[in-house]
Amino acid sequence: MTESANMEYKEIDEKHVEKKGRLTTVLALATLISAFGSSFQYGYNVAVVNSPSPFIQSFYNQTYVDRYGKPMDSNLLTLLWSLSVSMYPLGGFFGSLMVAPLVNKIGRRGTLLFNNIFSIVPALMMGASELAKSYEMIIVARVLVGICAGLSSNVVPMYLGELSPKNMRGAIGIVPQLFITIGILTAQVFGIRGILGNSSGWPFMLALTGVPAIIELFLLPFFPESPRYMLIQRGDEKTARRDLQRLRGWEEVEEELQEMRLEEQSERAEGRLSVLNLFSFPSLRWQLVSIIVMNMGQQLSGVNAIYYYADSIYASAGVRTNDIQYVTVGTGAVNVFMTIAAVFIVEASGRRLLLLSGFGICCGACVLLTIALTFQGSVEWMPYLSITCVIIYVSGHAIGPSPIPYVVTTEMFRQSSRPAAFMVAGSVHWLSNFTVGLVFPFLENGLGSYSFILFAFICLATLVYIWWMIPETKNKTFLEISQMFAERNGTKILVGTEDLDIKEAKPGSSGQEEEKVTAF
Repeated sequence: MTESANMEYKEIDEKHVEKKGRLTTVLALATLISAFGSSFQYGYNVAVVNSPSPFIQSFYNQTYVDRYGKPMDSNLLTLLWSLSVSMYPLGGFFGSLMVAPLVNKIGRRGTLLFNNIFSIVPALMMGASELAKSYEMIIVARVLVGICAGLSSNVVPMYLGELSPKNMRGAIGIVPQLFITIGILTAQVFGIRGILGNSSGWPFMLALTGVPAIIELFLLPFFPESPRYMLIQRGDEKTARRDLQRLRGWEEVEEELQEMRLEEQSERAEGRLSVLNLFSFPSLRWQLVSIIVMNMGQQLSGVNAIYYYADSIYASAGVRTNDIQYVTVGTGAVNVFMTIAAVFIVEASGRRLLLLSGFGICCGACVLLTIALTFQGSVEWMPYLSITCVIIYVSGHAIGPSPIPYVVTTEMFRQSSRPAAFMVAGSVHWLSNFTVGLVFPFLENGLGSYSFILFAFICLATLVYIWWMIPETKNKTFLEISQMFAERNGTKILVGTEDLDIKEAKPGSSGQEEEKVTAF
């Protein structure tokens, strides 16, 4: 047998015996506790103020009467309520700006534990606001709980992405989004008039956001910090090895540690990248553009507008006013169900297919919804088409645009650039969210149902970009993903190690830049 044939056989044999990661008890519990303790709160606080809003606004007015002896001006009431709602995404933006400094300083798990301050404190404030006769407490608390959501929406996917084996990174990466949808559904159920969405139950309903934080605060310390953070950024290989063995369920983790050591060598020369460095690195150019496009597409695709329109659509179809709350819960249940489906199919179908199909479904639903809303006054069955479009849109968004950008952001960047990348992605996410909330009422007044044509165009533009630029990343190491982007960025990947059996890239043309990158 020739030497080349021997080498080829050795490579095939090595691939054959390579262990595939499995869902161990430690990994499963770390995933569930971090997602419930942090991601759940994001979803819960998105929807918690919707159903009891008439009662909360009544409290605002009554508090004003008690203070000043006259009813609050309607414009002032609208302003204060708008602040109560919009301070949440603004707080999310501020939370995103804190991601990189915190995860680099105190780690991924440490940041999640620290973040519980921004949940427990505002929960107490909102719960005590009626007793204290202070609507200011609610507004300030919404900023704080927004900071909690801004941190958790970025740190949980990063933490779980670094804990997961490569063959389960997609499925586990969607779990945070699943708990966001469960949080939304829980708030919708609690918001039913007969449960907590009434004049006496709303303070307790707002305060419940602190319960998951308390559970996480007590349980998460028993689970590992990211082994990659411990080895690469803290230099603690002993702890990294022990935690990796706990997560994988077997003793032999040398291959994974070797890949981390390779990255550590690069980290010494490269250092941790700030946001400014991130924008100036040629090897990260298209990855950075991609996460910006995906996060803008996710928030500007009309998902918030769909929920805004939903009640009026249900009413036009003949749903009684008192029953709309139950239909809304049904829509939330569809959202949860489709996100669960995404968890189970992402490793088989891949990230790219889910993104393309998701944005494609949302685009088609927006076009059909525009037609249905335009003609629902003159055609008897059009309101039912409108309801169908809402359900189809929610389903499409749940399988791709909602969960996958977080997964892909983790996979596109290495340890040195990942915190700064999540900081950029989170800032774009929350600014886009805030912009939609601010602009959509004016857009709706000016364009009416035709505003969904604009959302359809955004969905289509995002779809075209994904088709053109974003490769499939499932079951690939971070090195392989970096190699796929190297050609687009006009860079060459050189891996400088003798320990790993990785072939060195040959120098390319003089017009291309060479850059040393890492395995993870």
